Amino acid sequence: MKFLLVAVNASFSHTCLAVRQLSAFTGIEFIEFTINQPIGEILRGIKELNPDVVLFSTYIWNGEIISKIIPDIKKILPKAIIGAGGPEFGFAASIYLKKLPSLDFIMHGEGEKTLEEIQKKSDSLRKDSAETLSSIKGVFYRDCENNIIFSGERELICDLSELPFAYPSLKSAYVNQTGIPLDLQNKIFYYESSRGCPFKCSYCMSSLDLRVRFMPLERVFEDLQIFLEQKVPLVKFVDRTYNLDSQRYIAIWKFIKENHNGITMFHFEIEAEFLSEEALDFLQTVPSGIMQFEIGVQSSNKQTLKAINRSDNIEKLAENIKRLPSTIHQHLDLIAGLPYENLESFGKSFDFVMALKPDALQLGFLKVLHGTIMEKYAKENGWKWMENPVYETFSTPYMSYEDMTFLKDLEVCVDAFWNSGVFVNLMKYIGRKMSFWSFFYALTKESQKKQVFIAARRESFWFSLIFQFINEDLFPSLNKSVMTDLLRYDFVKRGKQGNFPEWYNHRYDKERHRILLEEKEGINNARIGFAFSEYECFDYDVTAEEPELQKMNYELLLQYPKRLK
Repeated sequence: MKFLLVAVNASFSHTCLAVRQLSAFTGIEFIEFTINQPIGEILRGIKELNPDVVLFSTYIWNGEIISKIIPDIKKILPKAIIGAGGPEFGFAASIYLKKLPSLDFIMHGEGEKTLEEIQKKSDSLRKDSAETLSSIKGVFYRDCENNIIFSGERELICDLSELPFAYPSLKSAYVNQTGIPLDLQNKIFYYESSRGCPFKCSYCMSSLDLRVRFMPLERVFEDLQIFLEQKVPLVKFVDRTYNLDSQRYIAIWKFIKENHNGITMFHFEIEAEFLSEEALDFLQTVPSGIMQFEIGVQSSNKQTLKAINRSDNIEKLAENIKRLPSTIHQHLDLIAGLPYENLESFGKSFDFVMALKPDALQLGFLKVLHGTIMEKYAKENGWKWMENPVYETFSTPYMSYEDMTFLKDLEVCVDAFWNSGVFVNLMKYIGRKMSFWSFFYALTKESQKKQVFIAARRESFWFSLIFQFINEDLFPSLNKSVMTDLLRYDFVKRGKQGNFPEWYNHRYDKERHRILLEEKEGINNARIGFAFSEYECFDYDVTAEEPELQKMNYELLLQYPKRLK
């Protein structure tokens, strides 16, 4: 029988580690799609491979579309056996087997050994699938009377070195000029050096299995060397908590630093409060462009943190984050919709995180996942959330639906003004003068009045909007002239402008432009010199740490990188 593993990814840049790992372990073929593709296109791609057994990898982001695909698979491949696995179907197996009569079985938990056994018994699978599946641990299926049966838990893989490298095509000679296999250009590479998590965060599915297993260091080094040799752009460690064993995780960091190729970025999800002194000291030596951290703060409300079974040592968390060097890109997370967190409390959590000066703030919304501790808690305490994936919270006893939608809009503003990295100088000034929560709260409220969030928005839109708000005195405690100068500076720093928008006062002097170019480097080619530079004049020194302290006629020559042909 021909087996086919199917992934439906959230976007083109993603790779599905699960189907690649299962394929490498069993030799079964896999195919990847995205949730943005038409269902008909996905069905056709599966049909053209003509499999006898179709197996879907499921998550909250693809559960809904896969639920639509499965019934149609049976129509175009009526004899096919359809199975699924992954956290979405795996932890809600009874729900999906009742909902989808075309779905024959669901694998629960780790899939490598389970799938291998199913593959070995494939000859008997079509004759009597119920009897065959009953003898294989880790499977939900229907018996002859249509009852849903679980065959029992399967033992976990203790020695992770049994798992082959998930990207064998990286070893292929069929690569492009950058050294990246043609089927993996512009992709994120996910990598797993451990399984399990010792923490019990109530909203997380990893809390359901506290047994942690590690890939041997020697094997990790071998795998990382492949990524480095092939110069892949981004490797994301999917370890539930990377920094568990200090000696081990520092050894991996040292290997990466000592063998780095100047190209590959490694992404780690860490619990910052548990970083050791040795780790913090080592990180001071890491150059830019090697590592980025995702740090789950979630809340600064200690009552909230205790309720969701997270460490409430926010003082240590903040201390350690402040000690991380600027060479490591820091992405900090907050979750809206947690216990005991109302809008006021969330605002304090927001300011707590912004005081740590993250490169990006990810404002997430609580998802009540099947099988988690939070699911039981939410049912008992009045939470309301989406019936179908992604199970996002609508309201809590502490936040109304209107509060949650307000935070959705505030998230858009944070992405536009902070996470984009475009308004750096304006944000720096605002952060010194007022609470970021107060700023974004006022900005979001006023933007809602102007119905900003119901239409598509480009980067240029946000410049016009904030200029309008500045001149409407939305922020009366701030100096309008300074803010306008900093906004103009952020705008012109983006690159050479063909045309300036209506709000922008371009104070240009061609002769001063020429003189400053000559003083800077001379002009060998006037046309190129002018094409890749700009002259601008400001009322304040916009490059100063506190530009508002001295009003002056400040002229600036901005030089832009020359584009390669």
